[in-house]
Amino acid sequence: MSKFLIVGLGNIGPEYRHTRHNIGFDVVDAFVIKHGGMFKLDRLAEVAEVKWKGKVFVCIKPTTYMNLSGKAFKYWLDKEKIEVSNTLTIVDDLALPLDKLRLRSSGSDAGHNGLKDIQLMLGTDQYPKLRFGIGNNFPKGMQAEFVLSKWLSIEQALVQHKIIKCVETIESFAAIGIERTMNTINNTNFTI
Repeated sequence: MSKFLIVGLGNIGPEYRHTRHNIGFDVVDAFVIKHGGMFKLDRLAEVAEVKWKGKVFVCIKPTTYMNLSGKAFKYWLDKEKIEVSNTLTIVDDLALPLDKLRLRSSGSDAGHNGLKDIQLMLGTDQYPKLRFGIGNNFPKGMQAEFVLSKWLSIEQALVQHKIIKCVETIESFAAIGIERTMNTINNTNFTI
């Protein structure tokens, strides 16, 4: 039975719930709920294990705060003996417009502190990432405030649509592989 590690990046605490920076948590929550799982607090993360089509998904939301996400990623990767190629990290991306998702088998941290820490802990940037475009509609010098802000009401429907697409992308990644999934997801402009 193949096993996958699904890592949603975000920050713990009610003040961060449903912010742009926590979209990784929201996507992993949606995936676990769809497949009837439940999170429990465990070492360095909230963890849920779900099964789908003969595959096991260990889903984590690190409790280490964003800048130390690599610690939780590495711990669960080693504990569950999962190949790095069978991991998928879901993360917010300022460089992508809100109507985009980007799936890659490797690539730089692009200045994202959560990805930076994972790369440091793994010693490589060769691990799959699903980047959720959050746009960059903020005044100069207000990046931190923007990523930690809640979605605007006019963005909500598109965000929910993209969360559903991310859940389908996780399933596709596990079922048909990253290359074929990239071909369908990366060229789509998501609209409502």
